[in-house]
Amino acid sequence: MKKRLSEISIGKTVIIREFENDDIFLKLMEMGCIPGEPVNVDQIAPLGDPISIFVAGYRLSLRLDEAEKIWVEEIPAANLT
Repeated sequence: MKKRLSEISIGKTVIIREFENDDIFLKLMEMGCIPGEPVNVDQIAPLGDPISIFVAGYRLSLRLDEAEKIWVEEIPAANLT
């Protein structure tokens, strides 16, 4: 089931599936956020914005409005090993 990256809890690993619109698509692709790439939600600021994710071998900070435009799918626990 697809969810927005902004809805994912700390510590969860998800797979990027698609972007909501093309405005942010190129910016995120340049930062390593490409469809099929695993993402781990690392930290969420105390007020919920920004969030820190681990993607493509580095930590990336995203504003909440950017994270809302990224559709992801949770990885079943059996596939994490």
